[in-house]
Amino acid sequence: MDETVRPLRIPPQMSVYADKHDVLHLVQSLLSSLVIDQPEDPISYLIGLLQRSSSDVPRVVLLGPPAVGKHTVARKLSAELRAVHVTTESLLQDQSELSTQARPYTLTEQELPAELLVRLIQQRLNEIDCFNRGWVLEGIPQTRLQALSLQQAGVLPEHVVMLEAPDDVLLERTQGKLVDPLTGDVYHQTFIWPIDDAVTQRLEKEQSRSEKQRLADLQRYRCEVTGLSSAYQHVLKVINCDQPHADVYQQVLAFVRTRHCSRAPRILLLGPPGSGKSHQARLLSEKYKMVDVCCGQLLRSVAAGGSVLGEKIQTYLDDERAVPDSLLLQVLQERLSRVDCSCRGWILHGFPRHLQQAKSLQESQHQPNRVFFLELTDDVCLERISLRATDPVSGERFHAVTQPAPSSEVQNRLRTRPEDSMHTVTHTLSQYRTHTTALQSVYPDAVHIDADQDPHSVFEALESRLRAD
Repeated sequence: MDETVRPLRIPPQMSVYADKHDVLHLVQSLLSSLVIDQPEDPISYLIGLLQRSSSDVPRVVLLGPPAVGKHTVARKLSAELRAVHVTTESLLQDQSELSTQARPYTLTEQELPAELLVRLIQQRLNEIDCFNRGWVLEGIPQTRLQALSLQQAGVLPEHVVMLEAPDDVLLERTQGKLVDPLTGDVYHQTFIWPIDDAVTQRLEKEQSRSEKQRLADLQRYRCEVTGLSSAYQHVLKVINCDQPHADVYQQVLAFVRTRHCSRAPRILLLGPPGSGKSHQARLLSEKYKMVDVCCGQLLRSVAAGGSVLGEKIQTYLDDERAVPDSLLLQVLQERLSRVDCSCRGWILHGFPRHLQQAKSLQESQHQPNRVFFLELTDDVCLERISLRATDPVSGERFHAVTQPAPSSEVQNRLRTRPEDSMHTVTHTLSQYRTHTTALQSVYPDAVHIDADQDPHSVFEALESRLRAD
């Protein structure tokens, strides 16, 4: 094989150490900071970064349409976390620094060019209070372009909260909005009301924008919300604000206090045939960019490659015999050692099937750090698989209910794979039940997920456990 195209692999011992001590994330963070800040003394600069406990410093972006309650939540959150509350208005307050360049843009934040906004935010977040205490950006960025510009500049939030509410609720709130002139706190006649009577007495009605302006502001946000969600999809939480403010705030606080595990995830999905392992692996891979490692597909791919190992595997596939564990582990370890798996993490399914395979995986350099059992009864398993078929042209698997074929042409050529025949599935299901208790003994800390629900709900359950890890 040409050395210039040989897949890069990390030695297993290094991979385990890097995963255990979060080395890959640490190196990435340090290099990113070096390139962005370009200090004159890199060594002293890196020492300072290493001495700083960045895991305790919040970096939060709070987004949402007009009148959704961003300002109130951001103020409370900043006070609770002792972080710096940063708004577009606060960035523009110091006119002496911005002088002629920023003065034309003090009226509305929509007028700020992306380049100027990014520069102002960089300057503010590099100040010592933001560096030491962390920050909460309220309503920034407002567009996907601004979000990408901030990411390129190294402004990378750990948590992004997107507050949402129906348009009619938002428009109603704008009409009853009140402001405390002393503190700048925002209240509402029906949504948020001050406890202190003294505060109530001094509330003033905010200078109201016209209904046309309010609708334009809301429409502008709706045009950008999909792009913003896409830019921050890996750290995003959407919260419904059409509920009591206290409940909204507690959900925001709970999310922000969760730490995103920066270790490369090594996920093992176990479950009976028909429990949805392949589908959930694909969803996780698409959203979090982890490598989807399906044991069956991997064997077929290696067999089709024409290598000596592939030829050995092909003989077993042709005879419909089980591939020996020695060959199977050799293929798996080679795949999991590649740099994409080491850096991005992986989701393994279709292996292990019994106790010895599980022990072999645990004794290798590729132990999973998150294990999920998708639980489903035999009757539901058999019912699901009876509705499953494969497109012989694309190799894609479809399901009559959860993932129907996209056209009548594809539907007409669908075939049932031999491994999906009722006889084979019944045997596989029986084998799984025989070995389930043994597998559970190897992974006593595994999370058990009810798979007898729609795929989206199963995915949300998996995702919530990943975020909380």
